[in-house]
Amino acid sequence: MTARRTGRRRRIAWGVSLAVCLALLPAAAWASARTARPADRARDQDAPSAVAPRAEVVALVAGQGDGDVNRTRDRFAVHATDLGVMWRDSLGRVAVAFGDTYGEGWGGKGAGPATADWRFNTLAHSTDGRLDDGMLIDSMVTDRPGHAARFLPGDPGLDEVTVIPTAGVSALGRDYVHYMSVRSWGPPGRWVTNHAGMAWSDDGGRTWTKPSAARWDNADGTSTFQMGALVPWGGHVYLFGTPSGRFGDARLARTTAAALLEPAAYEYWTAAGWRVGAQADAVPVVRGPVGELSVQYNTHLGAWLALHLDESSAAIVARTASHPTGPWSEGRVVVDGRDHPGLYGGFLHPATTGAEVYFTMSRWDPYHVLLMRLPVDGLA
Repeated sequence: MTARRTGRRRRIAWGVSLAVCLALLPAAAWASARTARPADRARDQDAPSAVAPRAEVVALVAGQGDGDVNRTRDRFAVHATDLGVMWRDSLGRVAVAFGDTYGEGWGGKGAGPATADWRFNTLAHSTDGRLDDGMLIDSMVTDRPGHAARFLPGDPGLDEVTVIPTAGVSALGRDYVHYMSVRSWGPPGRWVTNHAGMAWSDDGGRTWTKPSAARWDNADGTSTFQMGALVPWGGHVYLFGTPSGRFGDARLARTTAAALLEPAAYEYWTAAGWRVGAQADAVPVVRGPVGELSVQYNTHLGAWLALHLDESSAAIVARTASHPTGPWSEGRVVVDGRDHPGLYGGFLHPATTGAEVYFTMSRWDPYHVLLMRLPVDGLA
């Protein structure tokens, strides 16, 4: 065992003592229709085909399996989880937000059952500056020692099966998470949301507030901003939005850091340029199918880089552009579902914007989150 890995194990043990308490809300009933992810589907004949650099697995981030550097099962009762949305938080750490999380009694494949200590979502923090052998989790928000807590609560009385984080950002000393309230799961890659919203925390992610005014309502099912990617840039915070599910186009909005909780103050990119409050007029900037989008500016390429799931081809693809409004390149496969059945996600690490980038990738079976490494030369 190397000295670095030994040191990592000591840091992991020390991190357990840093747990802070957060109230765990009761779980809602599990939606059985969610059991399908983009696993073994035949590849679409029109799928992205351009040759691109390929990403490789570095280590497990959360869940169970080979390359488990974090022992989340033993340290935080996280037996299985997905997503791993990342951002640089208000305390300078990398915040890592997971989706539906399970503990004792997890079924061993995919999400569920609901009785397996289901927590909707969980939140970890990392200060690891070296990622070539994995990303260490220092701590998680907990509600009791050794037990990761749900950090974004549900809405009592709402027809809601779960609350899923889709993006995060810190601004003016405050942390923000963009989330979706899922009403029902449908066929693979399709679901219906109640709304998307922005939650905030002023205590480093220990407690969160979900203002009812900071929401993009989806009562009629037509909102194009139900999943998001947040990027601070040039005095604005950009919000790339997609409809619920994985088959829509991505559109673009922006606002100032001070107005992140005010959807009416956002400017939307339309055929006539930026217009305040014009969500209905927002035009696609990235053509679908776009699922679980993540965007950042890459200093090595001198271009914007986006990763997302292409559900039709069962692959994670990369796109580049000189400006957030585009034009964006066609998707180029960087992870193929034939090599990683059931893949989804693709969330960029905020500290890696050079010749290599790291990102989290989920797999439905056995339902865990991996750290991936991708060389970017050849993408732009």
